[in-house]
Amino acid sequence: MYSKAALIPPDITPSVGLPSVEGAGQWHAHLDLRFRQTARGCRLMHKAHRGPLYVQRPFYPEGLALAHVYLLHPPGGLVSGDRLQVDIRLENAAQVLCTTPGASRVYRARPDRQPQVQINQLTVDAGSTLEWFPQENIIFRDANAVLRTQVDLAGDAKFCGWEITSLGLPANGIRFDIGQLRQRLQINRGGRPALIEQLQLTDEYASQRLFHGRAGLHRQPVCGVFTCGPWATEGPANIDDTALDKLQSCIATPSTAGVTRVGEFIVGRYLGQCTAQARELFIGWWRILRPLLLQRAAVLPAIWAT
Repeated sequence: MYSKAALIPPDITPSVGLPSVEGAGQWHAHLDLRFRQTARGCRLMHKAHRGPLYVQRPFYPEGLALAHVYLLHPPGGLVSGDRLQVDIRLENAAQVLCTTPGASRVYRARPDRQPQVQINQLTVDAGSTLEWFPQENIIFRDANAVLRTQVDLAGDAKFCGWEITSLGLPANGIRFDIGQLRQRLQINRGGRPALIEQLQLTDEYASQRLFHGRAGLHRQPVCGVFTCGPWATEGPANIDDTALDKLQSCIATPSTAGVTRVGEFIVGRYLGQCTAQARELFIGWWRILRPLLLQRAAVLPAIWAT
């Protein structure tokens, strides 16, 4: 499989082995979780953390076989030099839904321009299922953000997840017209890339063309990607044109969104003005796809109602 180092640019090193605090106002935080399906249900077998990044306990609103887990980061955002790393592994047919209680913020960088980094390494062993539904990332004007998520699927492991990003604060009229964002989502199956999504924006001319262009972000400050799979070519884990039509019917206006099948995965994308609209669209897609892929009706995490 691909190593964690493959996710990290040359100027960034993993937070493992670093102290919780490095320098004034800088946090290096690390969270390591291991889940396993047991005779008593899906259990959190290992939990270790450094710095302000942790979980309390799993919840079981759907029964003991599936754990709902909330990732907690009390500071709520990243400043220059901050580095968060989340390692989650599912073993022995574990079933986990993971989310966050609120948005993740990447604040304006300090003059030293040290990157603000979050790395998520998600490893899903054969027979296991992971649903990864973090709240949106808000990238403040003049931030220097590096966001990386890698999902490694083994055997018949299943994954459903999304990433939603707000460039600037559109509700306040604050644009992301200066700063840097390097964002990457990579899903590997059996050690080979199955899906790679990448966005790189700076205040340079080429990136501004990407933001404004019809083949880019079309001047929309909110973008998101939804993915679910892998799907079989036939049988109960297959998906047909009827299901794809239902997914298309969830798309509301005004927004630019679409959903299609890419290899073994369903991939949907959103461009618009509102993170709540993106989230509602993705929840609608999840409600349709979850019973088909996991044979479970969608049950929203309780934290979303608070």
